[in-house]
Amino acid sequence: MGSNGIDSSRKDLQEENVSNNRSKGVLKDSEQTDEVDESATEYRSSDDQSFSSSYEKEENQKSSSEQKSSVIEVSGTKQSSVSSTPKRGLDHCTSAPLAAQRHQLIDDNEIAFSRSMTEKKNSRHDLKIDRFSEREKKNLIVNLIKIQNDGTVEVDLPKNSPVASELLELSSIEGPSFDLDDTLFYETTKSIPRLNIAILVVGTRGDVQPFLAMAKRLQEFGHRVRLATHANFRNFVKLADIDFYPLGGDPRVLAGYMARNKGLIPSGPGEISIQRKQLKSIIESLLPACTEPDIETGMPFRAQAIIANPPAYGHSHVAEALGVPLHIFFTMPWTPTSEFPHPLARVPQSAGYWLSYIVVDLLIWWGIRGYINDFRKKKLKLAPIAYFSTYNGSISHLPTGYMWSSHLVPKPKDWGPLVDVVGYCFLNLGSKYRPREEFVRWIQKGPQPIYIGFGSMPLDDTKKTTDVILEALKDTGQRGIIDRGWGDLGQFTEATENVFLIEDCPHDWLFPQCSAVVHHGGAGTTATGLKAGCPTTIVPFFGDQFFWGDRVHQRGLGPAPIPISELSIEKLSNAITFMLQPEVKSLAMELAKLIENEDGVAAAVNAFHRHLPPELPLPTAALEENDHPNPLQWFFLQIGKLCCLPCRLWNS
Repeated sequence: MGSNGIDSSRKDLQEENVSNNRSKGVLKDSEQTDEVDESATEYRSSDDQSFSSSYEKEENQKSSSEQKSSVIEVSGTKQSSVSSTPKRGLDHCTSAPLAAQRHQLIDDNEIAFSRSMTEKKNSRHDLKIDRFSEREKKNLIVNLIKIQNDGTVEVDLPKNSPVASELLELSSIEGPSFDLDDTLFYETTKSIPRLNIAILVVGTRGDVQPFLAMAKRLQEFGHRVRLATHANFRNFVKLADIDFYPLGGDPRVLAGYMARNKGLIPSGPGEISIQRKQLKSIIESLLPACTEPDIETGMPFRAQAIIANPPAYGHSHVAEALGVPLHIFFTMPWTPTSEFPHPLARVPQSAGYWLSYIVVDLLIWWGIRGYINDFRKKKLKLAPIAYFSTYNGSISHLPTGYMWSSHLVPKPKDWGPLVDVVGYCFLNLGSKYRPREEFVRWIQKGPQPIYIGFGSMPLDDTKKTTDVILEALKDTGQRGIIDRGWGDLGQFTEATENVFLIEDCPHDWLFPQCSAVVHHGGAGTTATGLKAGCPTTIVPFFGDQFFWGDRVHQRGLGPAPIPISELSIEKLSNAITFMLQPEVKSLAMELAKLIENEDGVAAAVNAFHRHLPPELPLPTAALEENDHPNPLQWFFLQIGKLCCLPCRLWNS
């Protein structure tokens, strides 16, 4: 989508007349929702509307008589289920099935655990933003959120902005500082029942690999584990002796889309239909992945717990329908923090870091809510989600584990006890790898080479990129290993004895043979390079690759990242020269020793066991009819108006 559409939306927003309904302040909840549906074109069929209407009517009749008693019952259950002498870090464990009212998708004869407790919402705060006029608020939003031509979202919060301190205040309210402790590393000694666990992973092979390592360790605890991911990785999963179930979507198509669209908003109308088909296919495959028998053996399966990464959109809705706990794990930050911005947003000022996570959550939700509500109604037999449920749909209220080393990126102080930084989860494929003798001889006959490869990333001009690599190696006098990857690198007419072309070689075997590495900055590839003590140059294509490039550079482990669009002979040559400095190698080896002493897989499994919830969550109270949205909810609605055009295109 070009800038003209955004400019038009901004103009419409600025010139919009304030209706009589707003003369006294903010609209009522029902009026506000209608306005949002018109501007953002929420995907909702006539069946959706009738379903939602009947559901809301039924719930309103029940709420006055049942809400108080249900809260008392749940509170009583909570008090009786917690041990009088709990061990530190084990208060979220459970060792027995929970007797709870079953959803119609749940078989009464099977064990089912509740979802994790959600954090209590903060009460409304009287903030300065309430004193702004409607026009002042709209102008504030217009100036705050910028959508670039390539679809990138920029959260621009100038220091002299009248809302800067306001958002910092909101940040402190929504994301308090916590005293960090070592509860993650306390072993879970409480008895954990054997569970059927579904692991839902959307992404490339680098995204799947750490979850495969976790699946193998969970299996050692006696759990039955099914790893559901794209069909492309069937053999990869099966070779690890883990049950496989195919999810929709093609990682090659997804990677190509992300490479062409650096941000969340499609950069052109032609991209929208591509992503719509992928998302629909992924979402519709999630429920079968958790409930259908094994495709090959026919052995029945029904998940009693779900582990997922955030791009498996729909994970929380399946968990809700099945009444099972959900634990999020990911290789990039997705929980709001004031210490660094969301990897999918550009944030020039630190004051906007925390807000960037909220903006990303909202934009993703507005892009998928039509599919999600259709999925909830038709497949899960659940009510559609109201517009104000947007922020509640983020992962902030779910137990979350991040699969990176705290020695590289420490846990932020404003991440609470639901969030763990478990460490890198390595699969150790190299232990069984047998390289070709020709390759071994080439490695041994000269100085350590430099690895260059971009994994699953697509390339616009393979030959040009290959030529840049060859010339940079020649200019620096280095030997090089070129990994063909999905971009089909290594298309050169004349063979050279200083370059070796490879395919599908485990990085944990290969990188220790190299003096330095140049790659796209995928979380898994970055982790393996750092564990091997390799100085690293990251050539990011999109997303979290820029984040990891910045982290590596800040630690002095490599040069500043070089975006693939800016890769040149000069820049790559300078990067290679930087990495070969002795002090850079020394820093890389220091970090490698720290990573070597971690066991991220064990910590991830321990976190999963520790966060298994003992009781059902308290029901989330809906806004009363005469209640007004709080300032943060109002803020989200205004951002939504800015995005009306992309949302309309997305859901059309």
